[in-house]
Amino acid sequence: MFEQVAAGFDAFVRRTRDDLWRAAWLLTGDHHRADDLVQTALGRTYGRYESIGNDHKFEAYVRTTMYRTYASWWRRKWNGEVPDQGADERSANPVADVNLDLIRALNALPRMQRAVLVLRFFEDRSVAEVANLLGIAEGTVKAHTSQGCAALRRSPHLADDKEWS
Repeated sequence: MFEQVAAGFDAFVRRTRDDLWRAAWLLTGDHHRADDLVQTALGRTYGRYESIGNDHKFEAYVRTTMYRTYASWWRRKWNGEVPDQGADERSANPVADVNLDLIRALNALPRMQRAVLVLRFFEDRSVAEVANLLGIAEGTVKAHTSQGCAALRRSPHLADDKEWS
């Protein structure tokens, strides 16, 4: 029985890891912290894999855990370890399709604004879902969305982009 659960979880991780990592990277802006965030979320949720019994629902549970963990780290101003500059980057780049100027502009935002924008626009979540995931009020989500979009419009990294106009 344990082997079946472990095999199912392993298959789940292989199928979703790039999407989870991409969301984590957009939140953290750092390859190593994204790895830490995904691993922490998977570690915290592993025990519930069998009881949830549905990979789609389990993925939502993992993402919720990931965003709440990120918010917790942000609230504690978690900085983690400083990675070795000689460390290899991921061989497959699941964020290759993301505009690097947009990533630079997102990284310039305060962490909560960045989290809200990633959830709202990259993960296509509703205001209510974002509020629930981050443990903040819906009005706060709306304020961070407005302020974050305004900051992106002013960003020198996106000066030539009309996407945020």
